[in-house]
Amino acid sequence: MIPYPFPALVGQEDLQLSLLLNAVSPAIGGVLVRGEKGTAKSTAVRALTALLPPVEVVAGCRFSCDPASPDPGCPDGPHAVGAGTGETRPARMVELPVGASEDRLVGALDIERALSEGVKAFEPGLLADAHRGILYVDEVNLLHDHLVDLLLDAAAMGSSYVEREGVSVRHAARFLLVGTMNPEEGELRPQLLDRFGLTVEVAASREPEQRVEVVRRRLAHDDDPEAFAARWADEEQRLRERIAAARALLPRVRLGDAALRQIAATCAAFEVDGMRADLVMARTATALAAWAGRDQVEQADVRQAALLALPHRRRRNPFDAPGLDEEMLDRTLEEHAPQEDEGPEPPDGGPGDGPDGGPGDGPEGGPGGGGGVPPQDAPSQSGQAPRDEGGPADRPSLPEQAGPAAQEPSGTGTGAQAPAAPQPAAPTGEPFKARALTVPGLGEGAAGRRSRARTAHGRTTGARRPQGALGKLHLAATVQAAAPHQQARGRRGSGLVVRRDDLREAVREGREGNLVLFVVDASGSMAARQRMSAVKGAVLSLLLDAYQRRDKVGMVTFRRGDAEVTLPPTSSVDAAAARLETLPTGGRTPLAAGLLRAREVLRVERLRDPARRALLVTVTDGRATGGPEPLVRARQAAGLLAADGVASVVVDCEQGHVRLGLARELAQYLGGEAVTLDELRADAVTALVRRTTGAQDARIAGRAA
Repeated sequence: MIPYPFPALVGQEDLQLSLLLNAVSPAIGGVLVRGEKGTAKSTAVRALTALLPPVEVVAGCRFSCDPASPDPGCPDGPHAVGAGTGETRPARMVELPVGASEDRLVGALDIERALSEGVKAFEPGLLADAHRGILYVDEVNLLHDHLVDLLLDAAAMGSSYVEREGVSVRHAARFLLVGTMNPEEGELRPQLLDRFGLTVEVAASREPEQRVEVVRRRLAHDDDPEAFAARWADEEQRLRERIAAARALLPRVRLGDAALRQIAATCAAFEVDGMRADLVMARTATALAAWAGRDQVEQADVRQAALLALPHRRRRNPFDAPGLDEEMLDRTLEEHAPQEDEGPEPPDGGPGDGPDGGPGDGPEGGPGGGGGVPPQDAPSQSGQAPRDEGGPADRPSLPEQAGPAAQEPSGTGTGAQAPAAPQPAAPTGEPFKARALTVPGLGEGAAGRRSRARTAHGRTTGARRPQGALGKLHLAATVQAAAPHQQARGRRGSGLVVRRDDLREAVREGREGNLVLFVVDASGSMAARQRMSAVKGAVLSLLLDAYQRRDKVGMVTFRRGDAEVTLPPTSSVDAAAARLETLPTGGRTPLAAGLLRAREVLRVERLRDPARRALLVTVTDGRATGGPEPLVRARQAAGLLAADGVASVVVDCEQGHVRLGLARELAQYLGGEAVTLDELRADAVTALVRRTTGAQDARIAGRAA
């Protein structure tokens, strides 16, 4: 299949620039592309592969060693140095699927050869395949955290270390790392965000003419890919030559003390943690100068580098939106700009062998004509260009304008619609560290950090025959199962005769992520502003806890005689926080409707993801006033949820000196535990978790009896 040409993409200048800078200098550390679906994220990455220069590799080496400088520790080595040992092939793009195992990523012992030939051999993984090419991870936010850690460690060190099953291997793994993600499906942890060199925010254009051009080009490519690619062949060739020229110039680019001071001052002003941001900014600014054909870093390079390297590093809380205050950035750069006596900086630190020259010593000095580094005011809001299909409309060089400014999330744009709320939404109280609520028993859901489960990763607790596809092989148990039959099978030589029935897979116990479904009472009895503010603060705290434990979350609210699904189950807890912020209140309390709607949501989710267990968190004072016999119907609905085996916790929001205890009665009908807002705090966790787990276990045991 002929890929879509890189210069034919429309409207994603910052995305293109970030990819090209990493092609020039892979030491930048890769690109994380964030954006909604259908914005050409994957198309841009695949198109970049065609621009990379071909690589010369040692013939027959599975690790793509360079014949001119082979890796001395290559598992396939040692390799001879000199002419006649290499072959040329195109640069590769290796895709890491979301469901990949650790063995597939880093490699492992070649089990087949170990058992049949009795030799210890290493089977390379995707990191070896990606060496000297591109490693592309679509939906990187859905990848298991331990795989993301391994991936980013290899990208940072330029090598992969494998220590497992008696295998000790180190091999080179230098690649251009590109990850794409849709924030609506959940965020990466801030610690992992920091490991990506640059980040780009993309969105579909709202300009009709640009959208028309996107569709026109896409249809033309689909109708005749060869003819469409031929139209852009010259532009692609010019980009290839420019990448090669920038790579050659890069070692000669000077990063003066004035630029270094601006970089350090910018990172300090925006309070980014650690020193990785300073290093990434320095490498990015240097690559920007090389891309522009200059041998000196200028202030415009530092500004552009900040807009690409810092927004995601300021995200400390999962509900923070990545972004950068450009006015503050400009003030910081001006305050630390070189003075008249700028010392060692050359007075004519010009464009080197850039296309058009230019003065190059002011904030807007830079290459002209052929287009190079965008000027100081080129990047859009937060350094990203939320356009559409990504790329210049009529030339391969990056245009001087990055397009309309991105719209930063305000925190309320995705809120629940409330056209006629009886009163303004109460503010959200201060969140706190919430105690751990768990689902009892042993599950088999997706890896996470909440409840006990059998998972693909964790401590090994035993072995079993494979159930379906073979999971992680338990080598000792397999050998033990095969050993008694060797004589009967006529074993000869050192190899072990193994049959399929001998195979055993490891049984491991770790933690799983759950579906935490919030059922929030938004009726008039909860509408007192101080009270609802405290309730929102508690729910926000539980959402933060769900984010840290890698859960899915959903929200059902009930008020005014009915219940609605405010947020369908999702991995995006910040979407839930936005809906919570604008939650309207008022009216009667249809508690039964809320519980029944929650039951329906759980039923549908059970069909979609049977392995993911649910935790129902009902936030209410227990009153029921909507419909006929509201309290009786609420208890009946609670009984149905208990019969379904749903683990439940009721957050008792009742206040005042006279309390009816209705929330605690509701918890009894649900077969769960009632906790007050104060008891949700982590300092009250230990005794309460024991009681919650004990009550659920007793209920399960009672049904079994």
